[in-house]
Amino acid sequence: MSVDQTQPLQLEPTGHSHAKRRRGLLFLGLASAFVSFAIMMQIGLNDNFLVEQIGISALQKGVLEAVRESCGIAALGVLALCAGLAEPLLGAIMLILFGAGLALYAVVEGFTWTLIAYSLLWSQGLHVWMPLPQSMVLSLAEPGRTGRRMGQIRSAGSVGAAAGLGLALLLTEAGVPIRPLWLLAGGAACLGAAACLGIPRDIKTPGPRLVFRRKYGLFYLLSVLEGWRKQIFIAFAGFLLVKIHGAPLRHILTLWLVVQSLGWLIAPWVGRLIDRLGERRILTFYFASLTLFFVGYATITDTRLLYGLFVIDNLFFVFAMALATYVRRIAPPSEHTPTLAMGVAMNHVAAVAMPLAGGLLWHFFGYRWAFLAGAGAAAVSILAALRLPRHRPHDP
Repeated sequence: MSVDQTQPLQLEPTGHSHAKRRRGLLFLGLASAFVSFAIMMQIGLNDNFLVEQIGISALQKGVLEAVRESCGIAALGVLALCAGLAEPLLGAIMLILFGAGLALYAVVEGFTWTLIAYSLLWSQGLHVWMPLPQSMVLSLAEPGRTGRRMGQIRSAGSVGAAAGLGLALLLTEAGVPIRPLWLLAGGAACLGAAACLGIPRDIKTPGPRLVFRRKYGLFYLLSVLEGWRKQIFIAFAGFLLVKIHGAPLRHILTLWLVVQSLGWLIAPWVGRLIDRLGERRILTFYFASLTLFFVGYATITDTRLLYGLFVIDNLFFVFAMALATYVRRIAPPSEHTPTLAMGVAMNHVAAVAMPLAGGLLWHFFGYRWAFLAGAGAAAVSILAALRLPRHRPHDP
């Protein structure tokens, strides 16, 4: 039997190793905070920017999102090429690309090739980064505390996201236009790259990077369904509020600020809940709730109720952490990162198709059908989640 020479970092929670874990988690938390600062500024500004300054239609929005999300599939090839590279270093490089693409939004004029090119640049950096924090948590977390540590990193991200949204809200209320805020978002991403350099370099990108195993089929299926469901929200929920209901930028930023502030409180609790109840119960509840949420988007016309639904729907994203903790139960340490990366790619197969399908449904039949398609995907996800193994008290 051959020995894999690129195993992730394995540390004992005592002495120097304990300090190394804590240092790694600290800098990973900082990186997560800066990245979330940048991501949430992008998300908070995006729909108002595209509608009010670019004049984008629902169909154009679907095309843009589909092109941008194709980077999630391309990320798998990038990760394969980078096998053996220290994950913190790879993360730093990708976050610089992420920051550059966001900053270039400041000079975009109209729905042109430059908008698509800059979207591809920041999206590629972000999508290669996406599986790395989870993989690094799996390497740094003590046995039996994976969900808790993942919740703490998510909580750090929520703090950064709330800070970014709060600052964006203050600046826009003070009369600062949207375009300079893209430079601020790009700078935050670069600070996240600097924080990555403080994470222990012996967390390597393990090989082989391209792992596709039949025994992980249920994880892949759930990743596809989650991508379909998630992309409807990302592409069209905020767009619905701005395009149909005329939500001003300050309302959108305030909604996202509420979401991230509450997310900071509930993420660690949800992480502990996953450790205690297991992925099957958590994901079944998660997808059942999302089915109802999408029916709500399709049928509710009161703007205040839609604002509340938007907040609650966003808060439920935290339950998707259970997909990552499930990987630790089914895959050996050497396959954590490639399995998570394959999950990201599977997620984005749906994420590429859904914006196009949703944009076409919106364009020809009305916005309600785009959200009903999301309800259908969430309902199918319930059946898939019920196939997960039951939780055992001593699972890692």
